[in-house]
Amino acid sequence: MMVFSTPCCRRHDGALRRWGWLLLALWLGVATGAAAERNAVHQATLRATPQGYALDSDIDIALNGTLEDALTRGIPLHFLLELEITRPRSWWFAEDIAEPVRKMRIYYHLLLRRYVIESGYRTQTAASLAEALALLGRVEEWPVLERGTLKPGAIYDARLRLRLDTAQLPKPLSIGAVTGDKWELATPWYVWSFEPPVLPRPAPTLP
Repeated sequence: MMVFSTPCCRRHDGALRRWGWLLLALWLGVATGAAAERNAVHQATLRATPQGYALDSDIDIALNGTLEDALTRGIPLHFLLELEITRPRSWWFAEDIAEPVRKMRIYYHLLLRRYVIESGYRTQTAASLAEALALLGRVEEWPVLERGTLKPGAIYDARLRLRLDTAQLPKPLSIGAVTGDKWELATPWYVWSFEPPVLPRPAPTLP
């Protein structure tokens, strides 16, 4: 028995395959975009302390499959929390006030079977990845400015973001991170304006 294939049928099959690849690419793009949208700074507040100003913030963090798999295999993930504060000026460029950066790290302790979160000088542990990411995204009392840095009554602009520090990945992975978005994670910049809160009076010094 002989089987014949007409040019019309071959063109039809090729068109179906092209549509299939197109739909797959669109689905992957939507999935990647949805994962990226889950990483966001929800709020940030600068408050007064006896030493100066501290930042509180809540950040939603969602790891893609590549980063989650690396974490469970014992590869630590380093993050940078970047804050930029400027003072607008009508007659010139904005004045740069400060650009503090906080280093953060999360890793899975294979022996303890717990996630370890290091943020500043604080270390915490968590039993689940969801709990660990929630702790990583909760920023409390981060000292960012000393007393006298901000002028009372002035208006300042600030922006904050969290991003994966790909330079801290093991070298073969960091090289791949340059060209692959699977090894990237960054929140959009969270932007707000504020007037410096009133500082509490410093504690009196003993004679």
